[in-house]
Amino acid sequence: MKPQSRDSVFSRIYAVVRRIPRGRVASYGQVAKLAGNPRWARVVGYALHVNPDPEGIPCYRVVTKEGRPSPAFAFGGFQEQVYLLKRDGIAFDENGNVDMKRFQWRPDETSF
Repeated sequence: MKPQSRDSVFSRIYAVVRRIPRGRVASYGQVAKLAGNPRWARVVGYALHVNPDPEGIPCYRVVTKEGRPSPAFAFGGFQEQVYLLKRDGIAFDENGNVDMKRFQWRPDETSF
């Protein structure tokens, strides 16, 4: 990471994640890009793992680019993330992945 403070970077990540609407998901790389640096995908994972406000920052809506939920989901484990996504209306394919063509959030990236 560049010489920005961790808190500043995490705040940018959380601001993006707050915007993911119910019924949509974003990938770690997508959140990284929208937060300001497409190379921050792992940083997004770190930030979400220490999410200070899971109710207000819906980190469960972030999955891999293939649509896989996280086996290390910090707020109840993999099955809890799947449950929360299904509760949002997200469907999974036969491999247990989110159908990214159907459910990926597509914001106007110029609005960030």
